[in-house]
Amino acid sequence: MATYIVFTRESTQDPTELKAYMAAVADTFKGHPIKVLAAYGAQQVLEGAAPEGVVIVEFPDTNAARAWYDGAQYQKVAQHRYKGATYRAVLVEGV
Repeated sequence: MATYIVFTRESTQDPTELKAYMAAVADTFKGHPIKVLAAYGAQQVLEGAAPEGVVIVEFPDTNAARAWYDGAQYQKVAQHRYKGATYRAVLVEGV
């Protein structure tokens, strides 16, 4: 069953760290069955506060999503994201 990770950037604290994350994250996709469905496109907020940006990535299943997200390569790069901005990240299974 397809599984998605939805990242919402709530606020930026350190643009330099965030830039380092953005420059390195695509390399972490190599060897993983990941499909980027949306990345910081135009938003129309329907409810609640608007995030600074939204990214949605698709994987064939939860195991593949966790293999990428929990993997050493992504977690090393994610340290820049953690320092650069406040995000929410949610893994959700499709129907």
